[in-house]
Amino acid sequence: MKWIKQIFDCFHAYKQWFLIFITTDLLFIFFAWLAYPETFKVLVGLMIVFTLAMISLSVFIIIRKQKIIEAAFEDFLLEANETNEEILCRLSPKTYWPFIRRMGSVIRSYQAQLNEQVIELTDYENYIEGWVHEIKKPLSLMTLVLDNRSDEMSPLVRQRMIHIRDQMLGDVGRILYFARLGATHKDYMFEPIDLLAFCKQTIEHHQTLLDESGFQIQFIGEEREILSDRKGLAFILEQIIANSTKHVAQNQDSPILKFETVYDKGSDQTILHISDNGPGVPQEDLPFIFDKGFTGRRGTCTRQATGMGLFLVSKMAYDLAIQLDAKSALGSGLTISLIFPHVKQ
Repeated sequence: MKWIKQIFDCFHAYKQWFLIFITTDLLFIFFAWLAYPETFKVLVGLMIVFTLAMISLSVFIIIRKQKIIEAAFEDFLLEANETNEEILCRLSPKTYWPFIRRMGSVIRSYQAQLNEQVIELTDYENYIEGWVHEIKKPLSLMTLVLDNRSDEMSPLVRQRMIHIRDQMLGDVGRILYFARLGATHKDYMFEPIDLLAFCKQTIEHHQTLLDESGFQIQFIGEEREILSDRKGLAFILEQIIANSTKHVAQNQDSPILKFETVYDKGSDQTILHISDNGPGVPQEDLPFIFDKGFTGRRGTCTRQATGMGLFLVSKMAYDLAIQLDAKSALGSGLTISLIFPHVKQ
């Protein structure tokens, strides 16, 4: 089949020349019929055999040369240096040389720009990772001061300091996770987790953040056991909690954050609904809330919105095989559902 396609492509590419060749043969056959009627059949047979032989030889030479040109063209595309450019020019018709040289110049120009961008991006990533590790030092010092010098601070100042520290730790965690998105190997360790108890534990670690915003926490449903990675699941819950605290409605008296476990018998899956009673998300924005950098209409209400938190949630959920679903309406809060996979143990 491959040879048939190559022959067909060859005839299609050079059809005008083959047509001229066959037309010339027909003309000479007519002349032979007029000039040598007694030997006409012999002459026609010889001309047909010669024509078929020449066409077969031409097709063979064209296909062989085409393979050589294709190999040279692939080398040129992989590395568009001047050496490969000259090789391709020598193998190609002379009328193609200006186009090949112009293409080589454009490719080399774009490759140089790409190399510069890769170097700049690498330097930027190294700087960010270095900055993250450096910022951990003052954060550790802040934690040490808060633990050992709390009696020298008023309760309000201490609470505000803990709130700021937790916010900075959350930001550092997001940066580190974002830097690890392209990693080939990720150190996930899946183990049985009591879902509601894990949610309560995560809330305790971010209590100051919730207290600062005045949130009331509610837990609904029965305890369910799921199989997941503790660090990854904690990261997802932390980002959803931070998202809710960022978008508390102005002058909202009693913000509520609700964790509800549900068991779907039909699919044999455990679902965790995390709901708030904040300003909600407009229907036109809802399909895009997990997109990178998307803030939508709700993002205009707060300077803290970056559109990265829920994007990282979607990436981590994908790694942990957790399905995400979001339901909301403007003014009625946001519900994010985590649908855990059914795992046979």
